[in-house]
Amino acid sequence: MRTLVVSDLHLGRAERSDLLRRPELQEPLLDALDQVDRLVILGDGLELREAAHRDAVRIALPFFTALGKRLGPDRELIITSGNHDHGLAAGWIDARLQTEPAGFLGFEQHFGAHTPIAELLVEAARPARVRFAYPGLWLREDVYAFHGHYADVHATVPTFERILVGAMAKWIAPLPDPTTPDDYEAVLSPLYAWLNALAQRADNSIVAKGGGASSRSYKALTRERTPRSLALRTGYRGAVRTLNAVGLGPLQVNLSPTALRRGYLTGIAEVVQRLRIPAEHVIWGHSHRSGPWPTDDLAEWTVNGTRIHNTGSWTYQPHFLGPEPNGSPYWPGTAILVEDDGPPRLLRLLGERTHADLRPGPG
Repeated sequence: MRTLVVSDLHLGRAERSDLLRRPELQEPLLDALDQVDRLVILGDGLELREAAHRDAVRIALPFFTALGKRLGPDRELIITSGNHDHGLAAGWIDARLQTEPAGFLGFEQHFGAHTPIAELLVEAARPARVRFAYPGLWLREDVYAFHGHYADVHATVPTFERILVGAMAKWIAPLPDPTTPDDYEAVLSPLYAWLNALAQRADNSIVAKGGGASSRSYKALTRERTPRSLALRTGYRGAVRTLNAVGLGPLQVNLSPTALRRGYLTGIAEVVQRLRIPAEHVIWGHSHRSGPWPTDDLAEWTVNGTRIHNTGSWTYQPHFLGPEPNGSPYWPGTAILVEDDGPPRLLRLLGERTHADLRPGPG
């Protein structure tokens, strides 16, 4: 069964960097659907942390309507949850925990629309058949796909979320090894529930500021040469040293593209090993960095014989990009094609677009 996999659409993003809200940028993805049997949205399809859920859903529904029309009644849309739309699965997980002991969560569970948001997505995508899966799904007997947010427990990139997750794993719910999906959920789900509630009830919180705040911080730490940015870098280095000293690391100071790639690959490789995923290929998203690219060292993308693949994202993040279109692994509009045999293939569906094409217009 030919499957197209995309991730990190973040529909509803506050700074309008979510490209698939724009019909002219949907077309390459819709055209690619003509050659496959199903589409998988591998988590963070919706941005449910930066504003009220109703606003994200309002932005997302026209895209899901377009998907449904293109897929038709004979093909399928499968939706998994990531960290930014964990609520699509959280209600189902919580309901299961009321009647079953922890430990029920395996590599792949399917469930129906159990929340108002999920029901709206299903209705918008008609006549296509819609299923929800968590934490991931088998695309072939040798290909497993999941969002990959469990990697935040082990990644060395010192993001706000990584620090919170590290504290949970160190002092609240330490992880055993080997690790099960339930073990990761014990660390992550309470944090996600708190961030979700904060985003819904506090418009001016650090969570609600979202990607815009992250991009400004990244530019200040890596590119700007002002007294403020120099002071910020000094404070940042000291904070990372302190976090490592109290046992929340290892966290890296370096934020270069190479360091970011290695930091996130360190995290996902640890997850693959701890979960003992019996697959030749593991597909994930989450980091927004597609790969492997031809210039990458494939040894970094391999763990115990399992090849790792990343879908990239559909969000425009110019702070990660150079001036050349499609010249960076963070260039958005990528997907992974899984055919009946052979390794998964990375597709650059917006590779012909320019910065001017992708830059958000006025709100």
